[in-house]
Amino acid sequence: MTQRPVPFDALDRKIVAALVENARTSFTEIGAAVGLSATAVKRRVDRMREDGVITGFTTTVRPAALGWRTEAYVEVYCDSAAPPRRLAEVVRDYPEIMAAMTVTGGADALLHVRARDVEHFEEVLERIRAEPFIRKTISYMVLSHLLTASPEAGAALAAPEDPAAAADPTGDA
Repeated sequence: MTQRPVPFDALDRKIVAALVENARTSFTEIGAAVGLSATAVKRRVDRMREDGVITGFTTTVRPAALGWRTEAYVEVYCDSAAPPRRLAEVVRDYPEIMAAMTVTGGADALLHVRARDVEHFEEVLERIRAEPFIRKTISYMVLSHLLTASPEAGAALAAPEDPAAAADPTGDA
């Protein structure tokens, strides 16, 4: 049985664009901008959520405010016996990995990693490299974000507690 395509028209696109720009925009404000009532906007948003067009609403936070001061992208090269499913199981165990995807080209996967500092990043990288099917990694440290409004520029969760800072709350470790 085939699934019917999800209807998605110009009004839906305008509604989604308004929500992407600011997910806290009220249905009344969106309705005024697109020429619909707040109730009609809500019905469309509910339908798009049910259909999987809108997958959620989120808050973007400056990563440093959450303790993430170091950021990198890591190319991962695996042994041929490492299926994507296995790699997915492993990366779920790392709160520092913000995103992971399989890619074309020389690498098997690309990881977006955030860490408290360079030492924390090095620790994470060593744990990744210790996985039995990882052959090699190549890391690229992020210096600055050129598109500051992109989702990659923000963070979704706080950095794990630094054991040294926890032992010495004054920060004079």
